[in-house]
Amino acid sequence: MYADTHAYFVYILAISKNGAIYTGMTNDLQRRLWEHKNNENPRSHTAKYNIHRLEYYEVFDTPSEAIEREKFLKKQTRKY
Repeated sequence: MYADTHAYFVYILAISKNGAIYTGMTNDLQRRLWEHKNNENPRSHTAKYNIHRLEYYEVFDTPSEAIEREKFLKKQTRKY
């Protein structure tokens, strides 16, 4: 396995079962979750609505695959 091997993550955070959600994409899921939980960007959607609980994630080999999936999931969540 190469040292340059990267994974790309699409994830969904939620405040509660039927509450506000956030869908995002990153290449470092652990770091990104830490940023959300610690409100690194106080003006963000997740900070504003206190959305910090990881509900779901998927792993991809390329950023383009992850971006495509993120866009698909965002469209789906807005349908309901």
